[in-house]
Amino acid sequence: MSDSAEPTAGSSLEEKALVAEIKASKGVDDVVETTLRTDERVIARVTDGIYRQPASALRELISNAYDADAKHVTISTDRPRFDRISIQDDGHGMSPEALAHLLLHIGGSAKRSTTGSELGITSPTDPNLSPGGRRLIGKIGIGLFSVSQLTHSFQIITKVRGDKFRTIATVALRQYSDDLASNPPDSDDKFESGRVNIWRERAADVDVHGTTIVLTAIRPQARDMLRSRDIWSAIEHNETAPKGDEKQIIQPPRYHIGRVDTSGKLLRKSEGVFSALPWELSDAPADAFAKLVDSVWAAVDEGIPNPKLDMLFDYYLRMVWQLSLAVPLPYVEGHLFDMDLDDWAIPFELSNDPKGTAKLIELRTPGPIRNKLSLLDPVDASNEFDVLFDDLKLLRPIRFQHLPATNHALKRPLVFLGKCREEFKKVPRELSGGPLAFEAYLFWTPKVAPTEHQGSLIRIHGSSGTLFDPTFMRYQVSEQTRLRQTVCEIFVTEGLESALNIDRESFNNAHPHTIFITKWLHSALRQLASAQKNIASKVRQQTRGQRKEQAVSGIQKIAVSVWRGQADDSAARPPDVEFVQPGEKVSRRRDAYVYNKAAVVPDAGRRQTTAERSRDAVQEEKLKAIAQVLAAFGLLDRLTITRQEKLLRAIFRIMSSPGE
Repeated sequence: MSDSAEPTAGSSLEEKALVAEIKASKGVDDVVETTLRTDERVIARVTDGIYRQPASALRELISNAYDADAKHVTISTDRPRFDRISIQDDGHGMSPEALAHLLLHIGGSAKRSTTGSELGITSPTDPNLSPGGRRLIGKIGIGLFSVSQLTHSFQIITKVRGDKFRTIATVALRQYSDDLASNPPDSDDKFESGRVNIWRERAADVDVHGTTIVLTAIRPQARDMLRSRDIWSAIEHNETAPKGDEKQIIQPPRYHIGRVDTSGKLLRKSEGVFSALPWELSDAPADAFAKLVDSVWAAVDEGIPNPKLDMLFDYYLRMVWQLSLAVPLPYVEGHLFDMDLDDWAIPFELSNDPKGTAKLIELRTPGPIRNKLSLLDPVDASNEFDVLFDDLKLLRPIRFQHLPATNHALKRPLVFLGKCREEFKKVPRELSGGPLAFEAYLFWTPKVAPTEHQGSLIRIHGSSGTLFDPTFMRYQVSEQTRLRQTVCEIFVTEGLESALNIDRESFNNAHPHTIFITKWLHSALRQLASAQKNIASKVRQQTRGQRKEQAVSGIQKIAVSVWRGQADDSAARPPDVEFVQPGEKVSRRRDAYVYNKAAVVPDAGRRQTTAERSRDAVQEEKLKAIAQVLAAFGLLDRLTITRQEKLLRAIFRIMSSPGE
C-alpha cells in the first residue's frame, strides 16, 4: 500500500501505531522495534488437531499424571465398545487456582516457570522439576486438550490433599472450523476453545488427592479406530456376502479384544470366540503383560520369522504396546544397564570421536554393566510409577535375554554402550538450546521382534512421543540387514527438549541438538558395523576350523580302522600321506607316502575364498585317507609313484566334481 493509505478498519490501536512508526522510518538509523505475536486462533487450531491418533491423547494424559507425582495411573475402558474411557491418578491434583490457570491459558503452561511453584505444580526450588523431584515431561500446556482426538466433551474431577472439597469441571471443546463463519479472521475477539461448567462438592476424605478424566461421547472416527473397524468390517463383508461374490482375503488378528455388531452394543464371535487374548483373565496384570510380550516371540517359534504388530494385534493391543514404549516405566524383564552381560552378550564401549572405534569391555568382575561405565539411566529410578490399562500393568516391552536361537554365526548379542555431553560453547545459547547430555545402547542380535523395534528410539527424561525410527535418523549407509538386527535407545538427561516439535512425536531436524545426536548415532552405527563384521569373521573362521577338525578326525578314524582291520593289529597306524611342493621339507615317518602336490591336486586357477580353501583342505584329507585305504589292501604299492599320483589326481577330480 502507498504511504498515504490508511490502516484497515479492523486494525487494533496497537497495529495502527506500528503502521505509523513504520511509515515514519526514514532509514537504517531509524529502526522500528516490535515483537512477534501469535493469534489465539493458532493455539486453538493446534489444540484441535496436532495429535495423530487416540494413543497420543492417552499418552499425554499419562504424562500429565507423571508430572503431578502420581504413583499409580488406572485407565479403564468398556472395550470393545469404547463408549467411555477414564484415566484416574493419585497425583497432587489441581487446586481451583491451578485449574483456572489451565483453562484460561491454553498453550501457556505454568510448568518450568515461577507460576508453577505458586500453583503447587512444580518444585519451589527448580521449575523443571515436579514437587516430588521428577523431571517434567509436559512443556507447553496443551496436553489435556489432546483428548480432542477422542472426544469434544469430557469431565475433570480433581482434588488436592487437605481440601474439604473436590472440584468438578465439564468441558465442551470447540472445533476451529465451527467458528470461522461467525468470528471472521480480522476480529479482535479472542477465540473460545470451548465452554466449561465448574462446581465444587464436599469430599468424604480430606486427605484424598488426584485427578480423574472421564471421556464420554467418543468421536465416531476415534471409536472406529479403537474398535479396529477397518479389519472387522472387511471380515463382516466376507461373512455376509452371497456365495459367488468376490471376497477380500483377510484374517482376523491373531490376538484381539473382540468386536461389536453394527449397532456397537452386541458382541460378535469371530472364529468361534468373542476375543483372543494371549493371557488369562485370572492372570495378575504384570503377568498378563509379560504374556503379551511373549506372544510376539512365540510367533517366531511358530513360523512367523518377522512378526509385525499390525499383523498380530488389533488396534487396541497395538495402542497398549505403543503406550508402554512411550511413558517412564520399568522394562518387562529389567533394564539392560542393570544386567550382568557375562556369558550371554559381548559388550563394547562406544567412542565419541567421529572416527573412533568401539572398545571391547573386559568383564573381570560380576555386576551390572552400568557399574563399568557409570551409567545413570533411569535418573528417577526411585520414583515409583505404574500404569494399569484394563487387565494389564504396562511395562516397556523390550527383551534382551533368552531370545530364540538362529542359524547366524554369532550366537551372542553384541551390546554397544555410550554416553556423551556436549556444551556447544561456540554456539550462542539462544541458538544451541544449551548443553546436551545422553546415554545410549545399541543392541545387535540376529533376530529383532517385533519388526517395529528395529531402529532408534529417543527418550527425554524417560519419556518418548516417537516410536522406533527404522531409518536411524536417516542413516544413509547401505547396511539394511545389520540395521534390521539392531535396537537402539538414547536416554537424554539434558537438552533436546527445544528440538521437539509441538506434537512431541518428531524432532526439528535443523536444531543443533538433533544434528549432534544424529551424527553421534551414525558414528555409533559405523562402530557397530566394524565390530560386528570383525567378530563375525573370526567366528566363521573358528567355526570352519572346528568343522575341518571334526571332518578330518572322522576321516582319519575310517582310515585307521581299515588299516588295523587289514593288519589285525589294534595298535597299528597307517603310514602318513603327504602332498608337498617341490623343494618343500616335511617331517614324516620313514614309511610315509610323499607325492608332488601339483601332480595330485589340480590348481584352482584363481584366487580362492576362505570357504573354498577350507573345503579343499578337507578334500585333501579325504584323498589322503583313500590313499591309506588303498595301501591297506596292498593296491597302492602295485603302481609306480607316477601312476599313484595319476590315480589320486583322478580320484580328487571325481570328488571335486559338481556332478552336473
